[in-house]
Amino acid sequence: MAKAVIAGNWKMHMTCAETREFAAAFRPLISDLPDDRQVLIAPPFTAIPTLSRHLEGTGVAIAAQNVHWDEKGAYTGMVSAAMLVEHGVTHAIVGHSEPRKYFSESDEQINLRARTAQKHGLIPILCVGESLDQRETGETERVIHRQIEQGLEAVDPTRLIVAYEPIWAIGTGKTCAADEANRICGLIRGWVGHKDVTVQYGGSVNPATIDDLMAQSDIDGVLVGGASLDPASFARIANFRVSATV
Repeated sequence: MAKAVIAGNWKMHMTCAETREFAAAFRPLISDLPDDRQVLIAPPFTAIPTLSRHLEGTGVAIAAQNVHWDEKGAYTGMVSAAMLVEHGVTHAIVGHSEPRKYFSESDEQINLRARTAQKHGLIPILCVGESLDQRETGETERVIHRQIEQGLEAVDPTRLIVAYEPIWAIGTGKTCAADEANRICGLIRGWVGHKDVTVQYGGSVNPATIDDLMAQSDIDGVLVGGASLDPASFARIANFRVSATV
């Protein structure tokens, strides 16, 4: 059985000094983490070496918040897959709604990022999700299906994570109902066409919602934003508890 994947996305938070403080507090809180789960953290690029060094030996994997599709070149401000691998990074987030929104990332560019990540041995975490307007007009399934089709062209589904992140639930405090999140994650699994692909839910995940989310049949993990910045909060999420009666 594949492990549940609990990933934290720190976005543009955490200096190296703050990262050291986080790691010192977080380490003891995950010392008895069950074997059925994998924890990842995606810090800012500048904090990757610090976090990797201070969480060494814990089993926590390091992810990048994005990756460029070219090996090298005149791309000011960008980071290549080889640069990430050199620092022990194992995963890369691609297609998050914020780069899609603020930097007009297209599905074609996201696909190139995912393919390049896999070429260098990284596991891409492809984010998909609809806006509030798209959900209210009944476009949810069409939008996500398109994102899957275009984002995963020529991508190996056996080395992939897909994160369903409804845009209207990111950073808003609103969480998609667990049964509805599960329904969409099930559709995503079918659209990917590989029954064992890891499908996460993301969108204001917190300690109060994690157990219910992880009890769902088609949710294999979570992608956590704000709640991953606090060591106690993220440790509670990593140590989720699913009732044996579920």
